[in-house]
Amino acid sequence: MFYYEIHDGDEDLGMAVLLAHEQHFEPAEFFALVKKARTLLLDAYEEDSLSEAIANELARTEGFVHVTDDLLIASVNVDEAEERTFLVDGGDRPN
Repeated sequence: MFYYEIHDGDEDLGMAVLLAHEQHFEPAEFFALVKKARTLLLDAYEEDSLSEAIANELARTEGFVHVTDDLLIASVNVDEAEERTFLVDGGDRPN
């Protein structure tokens, strides 16, 4: 699995979106896919950010997996102190 990241240009959001794909894309290839999706979506998207919209479009059209909290199985907090090292409550995460 190979991982790719899209950073949102809106500094107020300050977010990055993570994508995964079984195929290795050269950075320029990935950039071209992102630019193509951006052009398609720029004037109308339902997601909270353009980067999320692009990630979802690449998932639909190019076989990427948009890595979201919905896919997260486990989260662990680690610290030098034992009492602050624990499994974070996952709420409704799938088992």
